[in-house]
Amino acid sequence: MSRTTAAVAASLPDRWEELVTTALLGTDRRTPPGVVPGPQAPSDLLDAAAAATVRRRAGLRPARPAERLRPAPEDPRPQLPPAAARRLAALLAHRPGASGGGRRGAAPDLMELLPQWLQAANARGYAAPPQALPVLLDAARGRTDLRPAALRFAGPRALWLARLNPDWRFALRAAPGGGPSAPDLRDPQGIRRLWQEGLFAERVTLLTALRSRDAAAARALLEETWATERAEDRLMFLDSLRAGLGPDDETFLERALADRSRNVRATAAELLSALPASALAARMAVRAAACVAVDRTRDVPTIVVEAPHECDAAMERDGVVAKAPAGRGERSWWLGQLVEAAPLGTWPGRLGGRAPEEIVALPVADGWQGELHAAWCRAAVRQRDAEWSRALLGEPSAPEAGGPGAVSLAERARLLATLDAGERAAWVAGFIETHGLSEAFQLLGVCAVPWAPPLGRAVVDALNIARDAGSYPWSFSGVMGLAERCLDPSEASRLDALLAIPDEPEDAAPGAGSYWSEAFQRLVTTLRLRGAMLAELAPERPAA
Repeated sequence: MSRTTAAVAASLPDRWEELVTTALLGTDRRTPPGVVPGPQAPSDLLDAAAAATVRRRAGLRPARPAERLRPAPEDPRPQLPPAAARRLAALLAHRPGASGGGRRGAAPDLMELLPQWLQAANARGYAAPPQALPVLLDAARGRTDLRPAALRFAGPRALWLARLNPDWRFALRAAPGGGPSAPDLRDPQGIRRLWQEGLFAERVTLLTALRSRDAAAARALLEETWATERAEDRLMFLDSLRAGLGPDDETFLERALADRSRNVRATAAELLSALPASALAARMAVRAAACVAVDRTRDVPTIVVEAPHECDAAMERDGVVAKAPAGRGERSWWLGQLVEAAPLGTWPGRLGGRAPEEIVALPVADGWQGELHAAWCRAAVRQRDAEWSRALLGEPSAPEAGGPGAVSLAERARLLATLDAGERAAWVAGFIETHGLSEAFQLLGVCAVPWAPPLGRAVVDALNIARDAGSYPWSFSGVMGLAERCLDPSEASRLDALLAIPDEPEDAAPGAGSYWSEAFQRLVTTLRLRGAMLAELAPERPAA
């Protein structure tokens, strides 16, 4: 700045608003005091503004220093092997194509492999690389299905980061102990303080965590404030008792049957009916047994049903909903609820000492079979009774895909969930061999991953049959997607023969062969990629 310009700037009043106004109007229309009109006026104005800016900044008072950020907590878990860390970075960097449909191509969908990678990394107890945490949290924010596994893998540092970025606050709500005031479960005073003063979400998290550690202590905590809780809160708290439900909960649940809220009463009744030795289960057994009997006077012993003629106050107190849904008869609605809540051990003694398979095989008079069997299905699922589930499922090779007792494939899927993983896989494999894949999608979804070899072979054989029939592979896209995620990676070598474009029969859909080849190529590539992922996560062996 020249000496002349400096003198001009110093002589100008330090009024920022006036300088701004002059700049907006222009020096031709308005000349600030001390500035000579003419061609030099714009430069003098800018010099004055520069000098005023310096004075304004120099006059600011320094702000109070913020509290120094505490370091992120240490994560004691072992670090990922280098190859696994590179794989994680590739999975997190992958973005699916913008196209919403059409041909997928032969490339694997890496985003669909991320959940399995996280599950495997968590099973081996690895810690997330610090540099991957922001991208991992972003991925979990966009996909709620990733959150439990992603937050477990991310560990305590994810919660530290989440408190600094509002976009990641979901981690504080989703992760156990994520709230800033969550106490150690070994701290009784901290637990009581949070239970009495915490936000609703914090209290639910606390109750759930405590229930998994000490079911009786969690129930006692709930009993202390039960009478003063809101109805919607009581319902959520009561639902947390599903974990670790046992006979010791019966007294509390019996009191909840008299709750002011209908939903609370219904949930309490449901939980009590899942305890076959409870007093409610015994009351329901008496009511249900009065409605169902065997008529031995017929040529073939037949189950006869006399549904309730009314829903009295005692039934309503025990959780029977009096008003039937639209389209349902009241008596059949009441019957279904009674049978569903009665212990399944009631029926062999009531129906002539027969085993569940024999009971399910009996004919049912007057069109009541569907209602009765559907209620038994719900009871088997609620009571986790594998013997009754087997009877209601029937043989997988039975001609009827619906089975002897289940009213839908969704019902069969729920029944299958009560069986152990090996029996479940064997049953679904037999079902596919008889009925093919079109009816099996829901059933495959309840099978353990990776699929057991008999199930994997059944799925691949059925896909091969569909290919040879000349249909388009996208008719089986759901099953193919499941196969990519659920087939054992060791099955990849068995699929090499399916990669070639097959000869198309005369009645085949045009171009179906090339689409099938592409789909099997993607399946094989995905399986080999999954195998490589698991190998990369194996602990490194020390050099000899």
